[in-house]
Amino acid sequence: MAQLIKLQDYISRYQLDLNRYPTQFIRLKRVQWDRVKEQFERGGAQQQWEPIEIQDDEEKPKPSFLKRLFTKKSMEEDAHINIEDLSVESELDAEDTIPEEATTLHFEPRMVFEPKNIEELKRMYLDQFFHFQLKWASSTLLEKSYVDPRYMRDTLLRTLTQSLPDSYLLLYLPVFQVKKAPVEVDIVLLTPTEVLCITPIEQQDLAVYVADGERFWTRKIDKTSKKVLSPMIQLNRMESIVSSLLRQHQIDLPVRKVVLSRNGFIDQPATVYGTQFIDQRKFSEWFLQLKRSTSPMKHMQIQAASVILSHTQTTSFQRDLWKNDEEAAQHAAAEELQDQPKD
Repeated sequence: MAQLIKLQDYISRYQLDLNRYPTQFIRLKRVQWDRVKEQFERGGAQQQWEPIEIQDDEEKPKPSFLKRLFTKKSMEEDAHINIEDLSVESELDAEDTIPEEATTLHFEPRMVFEPKNIEELKRMYLDQFFHFQLKWASSTLLEKSYVDPRYMRDTLLRTLTQSLPDSYLLLYLPVFQVKKAPVEVDIVLLTPTEVLCITPIEQQDLAVYVADGERFWTRKIDKTSKKVLSPMIQLNRMESIVSSLLRQHQIDLPVRKVVLSRNGFIDQPATVYGTQFIDQRKFSEWFLQLKRSTSPMKHMQIQAASVILSHTQTTSFQRDLWKNDEEAAQHAAAEELQDQPKD
């Protein structure tokens, strides 16, 4: 699973210590999955489970982690999830432990339905870990950001996080601070060997995008045509910001641009240097190449991610203030009810 290190302008746990949290993420995912799988192979789902406790002492008993059985729910079909081994793509010290601080966002998988086989178990586990990722990308010990519910249903975000290797670091719709002005961009994906700036165009299924101008493209659906703003404008702006930040800090990592349409077609008459146009016809092959990477995280990649994160905007609230605001609102609502005239 690619690691979501920044979502929009939300506070991210990775902003605190980018050297620590990627390893912690991989360790947590591996330990939890091993115990999920072990519990399933020992006897499958049961009605009542106890929360899992991560312990340093390997000789201590390993309690199960699932609490109870819920009603079966539908699974995401549009996320191209790689149901292969959930092995760790980065090298980890066998003695690595998850710090106590991680328990503030403790990941407790639940049996939302009884899986029939190991493949269904993996899919259920990945779906739940995706929601856990959103917590890490929107809160820390002391701060929290309001999360737009649409990200729970965002199929592109889910596809990128669930399918790509653990060694990939993802910024999804981040907001950069450029000369004290906020600049919203699309997707920045840091692999161990390069940085991908990705602009998606997926407003309508089976649309054909004709790159017939520098500022405007033509979008064709059936027999109708409409001028739309060229995605290259946003993509070039994003690439310029990222490349400039890397140059300023002497980070030698190539930056490539991608225009992405999983549900449409791109008619690009001329070759554009440094830019890939990935549409419905090319997506499977392109994405498979990304998923096949076995390279562990690199020092240069972490440096690049740290620099990029340091220039993003963050909007958050202190957890205590958040709680106090909620309690004040609840108290005010209770008083209002008490003040209403009784029949």
